[in-house]
Amino acid sequence: MPASTKPHKKSATLALAAGVVAIGWSAIFVRWTHMPGIASAFYRVLFAALALWPFLLTRRERAQLTRPVVFTTLLGGIFFSGDIGLYNIAVNHTSAADATFLGNNAPVFVGLITWVLTRRRPALRFWTALAIALIGAVLIVAVDHHRLASASAADGLAVIASFCFALFLIVTERVRGACDSAILVALSASASAATLLVVSLLAHVSLAIPGWPEFAALLGLAFICQIAGYFSLTWALGHLPATTTSVTMLGVAPLTAVFALLIFGERQSPLQILGDALILLGIWLANRTRATREPTPAME
Repeated sequence: MPASTKPHKKSATLALAAGVVAIGWSAIFVRWTHMPGIASAFYRVLFAALALWPFLLTRRERAQLTRPVVFTTLLGGIFFSGDIGLYNIAVNHTSAADATFLGNNAPVFVGLITWVLTRRRPALRFWTALAIALIGAVLIVAVDHHRLASASAADGLAVIASFCFALFLIVTERVRGACDSAILVALSASASAATLLVVSLLAHVSLAIPGWPEFAALLGLAFICQIAGYFSLTWALGHLPATTTSVTMLGVAPLTAVFALLIFGERQSPLQILGDALILLGIWLANRTRATREPTPAME
């Protein structure tokens, strides 16, 4: 790896870590909204878009946008609306740990989709890191007796959400080099908000905000999870492959568990703590692959 690119890789890794921490609050804020999942997802991206656009209308980078870049970015926003919409529904109908784990299976789909699109198989170390991280994630939810007692349709929604997130990661990675991060987040959030509004109207989902505490939770989703979290993630995608990024995103699961412990008093068993450790090991391996072996930009 050229010496000139090392600072960017380090900065991208730090940005990705910051994004994981910010996004780790998603399940907590969703619970605090006391609203239908589609509605809280809609306000999350709507408030983010409204906050971003006034600062972006005069940016010079806006003039450099081409029609293919705008189209691809909006497509990514549609995929992202599927991710957060389905994930928010799952959080309200199953345990936070289950929804977070199942909603973060994107690495599986990223690896497979990337393989299909590029005809190049991700490195063996990627699959090894992914397997270790997924085993850890399984341990987090395996001791959830409520989940073992009865399967929930919400779990299936979380898996579909992870597939949508995988598509979002792949699309964003491919367009990131031609679009400023802030503009990309604004365009993506706008497309997500429009999509979720249409879905809410067709499904007759109430968009009423119950009160000021719920409004504050929505602002948390918009400014912490969406703007801070996905701006960091989007910027990192300009310097890291989607495969590495998606594995690192598994770190959201143990972070959510920590937040749930501190806020809701939800304690983890020794097996779940072991799962957290395995996820962190998988993340380390995935990023070590990037540090020791420089593949083509689109592949790990």
